[in-house]
Amino acid sequence: MAFIKRKERSKERFSLLLLDLEEYYFEQHTVYHVTTSSIRGSLKVCSKSIIFEPEDHVEPILKVCFCLLLVLIYCFHPLLQLHRASCLDKLGDQTAMVSHNCTKLFQNVSEIPHMECEAEMVTPLVTNPGHVCITDQSLYFQPLNGYPEQVVRIELHRVKQIYKRRHGLRPLGLEVFCTENDFCSDIYLKFYKTSDRNDLYYYIATFLENHMVEHTAESYMLQWQRGHLSNYQYLLHLNNLADRSGNDLSQYPVFPWIIADYNSTELDMMNPATFRDLSKPVGALNKERLERLLSRYRDMPDPRFMYGSHYSSPGYVLFYLVRVAPEHMLCLQNGRYDNADRMFNSIGETWKNCLDGATDFKELIPDFYGNDPSFLLNCLSLDLGKRQGGSSVQDVVLPPWAADASDFLQKSQKALESQYVSEHLHEWIDLVFGFKQKGSEAVAAHNVFHPLTYEGGIDCDSIEDPNEKIAMLIQILEFGQTPTQLFTTPHPQRITPRFQSISRTPSVNTPLNELSPASTSEDSSFEDLTEETRRLAWNNIAKLKLMSTHKIHKEAVTGIAVTRTASSVFTTSQDSTLKMFSRESNGLQRSMSFSNMALSSCLMLPEDKAVVCSSWDNNVYFYSIPFGRRQDTLMGHDDAISKMCWKDNQLYTASWDSTVKVWQCDSADIANNKRCQFQLLAEFEHEAGVNTINLNPAGTLLVSGTKDGTVTIWDTSSSVQLHQVHCHSGKIHDVAFSPDSRHILSVGEDSCLKVIDVQTGMMISSVQADEEQRCFCWDGNTVLSGGQSGHLQVLDLLSNKVTTRIPGHSGAVTAMWMNEQCSTVITGGEDKQIIFWKLDC
Repeated sequence: MAFIKRKERSKERFSLLLLDLEEYYFEQHTVYHVTTSSIRGSLKVCSKSIIFEPEDHVEPILKVCFCLLLVLIYCFHPLLQLHRASCLDKLGDQTAMVSHNCTKLFQNVSEIPHMECEAEMVTPLVTNPGHVCITDQSLYFQPLNGYPEQVVRIELHRVKQIYKRRHGLRPLGLEVFCTENDFCSDIYLKFYKTSDRNDLYYYIATFLENHMVEHTAESYMLQWQRGHLSNYQYLLHLNNLADRSGNDLSQYPVFPWIIADYNSTELDMMNPATFRDLSKPVGALNKERLERLLSRYRDMPDPRFMYGSHYSSPGYVLFYLVRVAPEHMLCLQNGRYDNADRMFNSIGETWKNCLDGATDFKELIPDFYGNDPSFLLNCLSLDLGKRQGGSSVQDVVLPPWAADASDFLQKSQKALESQYVSEHLHEWIDLVFGFKQKGSEAVAAHNVFHPLTYEGGIDCDSIEDPNEKIAMLIQILEFGQTPTQLFTTPHPQRITPRFQSISRTPSVNTPLNELSPASTSEDSSFEDLTEETRRLAWNNIAKLKLMSTHKIHKEAVTGIAVTRTASSVFTTSQDSTLKMFSRESNGLQRSMSFSNMALSSCLMLPEDKAVVCSSWDNNVYFYSIPFGRRQDTLMGHDDAISKMCWKDNQLYTASWDSTVKVWQCDSADIANNKRCQFQLLAEFEHEAGVNTINLNPAGTLLVSGTKDGTVTIWDTSSSVQLHQVHCHSGKIHDVAFSPDSRHILSVGEDSCLKVIDVQTGMMISSVQADEEQRCFCWDGNTVLSGGQSGHLQVLDLLSNKVTTRIPGHSGAVTAMWMNEQCSTVITGGEDKQIIFWKLDC
């Protein structure tokens, strides 16, 4: 469907579309137009003209500007002149009158007004001035002219979303939605003062109990990456967040051309040549045309631009929608349709002109991927003119592969959701909403448009001359506006089931490519079953049930390691001891002390032969389980060791001396009670003490979190730093890769949870928790974390909401372990206890 709200065609032919920009309609009178006969009708008095609407529909509507009537007014009709002046003078009086009368329109006499101000209601190509009043129950807008209705009322409890908007590149708009459809709003208001807009916004946002918190671009990105949003839905959300609205044709939602083949009889979705190159703007798709544009650009004085027209403007929107919104096209074109040969006649011709035309760089609108084909059909039997060949303009000519208009839309939808587009859509997002929209990146991507299309390109409020101001405003509104920039770093790629299967070029770096398995596991059915078990467990993670608590330490628990059979649980503590707890006897079995300083973490080596413990005394201790004694010691750092990881006979140790070191250590020697020959393989240097580390499942990537709030991603094979992100304002407590290695989650003493995209190093989600979170487990979408209060909390990252809080420890949760099936959890805390949890489902 098209997003312009079509008004029902009534007997009244008058419309605000007949008015000029910044022209206002005041009132109407019943009059007679006396010529050779007397024609009864309605005289509309406006600020710049009078409009006569005959009752007889055969007679034309007459509009006469006051500048043309000036002589007649002064010579013959002084009363008419005085009446117009009176209307203008009374504009302020009308506002006061509406303010007074507005209380009479309240649905409930008990309603309490909160604020009132002047504003304009925005619809496509029209702004209608009036008065806004908000009470403790409703939002009211009363047009000064009472047109098209006396008052618009929106009950606050029905509001689902409210968004601040730019209007004319100025922060003056507010759009209110009472439905889930992000582009069919109930009212779009333009205020005269940003402060009025903000006051109304914050009142509604804080008042509503059912108000849905606005999603950020990053949270939508995370949902899209993981397949919870379709490409179509994601683009709609980005348009919405970037101030694109169906009520504002200068900022109408923009969608990309996807298909490049409009000649074949069959559309081959598996052939990359079927699709447009999404890494380039439309103006750069034709190499020869681009060279001509760049030659002109290089010779142009500042401010320079590559493209003289935009990819989205009111003219382009109505070019596509003329068959369903002819009155809007006539308004824009001064009462005439465009030349028949320049109309939207054919999909293929339009695409070809966008490739070859000297000034045509337009993209598409959402209607091309919707379900309503009416914009492609001349259902209203409009006389749109005749082409040079003599044929009249009727329905849009479709490509050979489309059986009809509905089939065209269905195949366009399929193309938008295809594998190729899913793998490359992020490249187009970089151009339109992302880091290639402005600056040097835009220049390098050949993506530079006229300065007036960008926010901040001109300050209309600084223009004092009213005529010059209106002329500039018209230019901004009609030329098109670049969306609000949503991303300033490269947009990550979508995670697709058949990664890179039909890509033209690689879209991810080498470490990420190594994450994709080269072949299917021999026991894939078992893996599928295990994965399904994990999925079901995480879906029910809020049903964790406390099974038992055991106070086995004298100070806070710092680490938990469990044998494969889960019969024995090892814990370390700040009391400098390693404890072995037996699940079979449900009691403490062993207690070992290696140092007079705190132990900071522990891990279990393969085959359950040894436990490795890190200490604040700068050492690592190896404890043999079969022999019940300390087997070896590694002295490898200049300050306390905070965390360790193990993978394929390599031990990773993180220290407050600002380094992470990698040691070669044969677990077979340890299993056979032999001393290890420790060999230092690599050293990763940081600018602050390293508080935590984690390896991805394949062992190809390492992430570290430091005391100054920095997350760093490393390639373990080359010891090269891939990304560094300063994302916390204090010490990072814990970091971990998602199971698919695409994202990293970190928690810090600033009470924030941050999600980072591994491919780009971009922080794509930030959640402010109500308390400091110290440790966690997660599946990529849901987080089970332990907080400062001792409670566990379940957080849904897709909605950024805490869904469940589970009472547990009496002090901060400092350590957490989860089994492979995700059905058993063990936590340790500052209360010196360990707690066993079981999934109750």
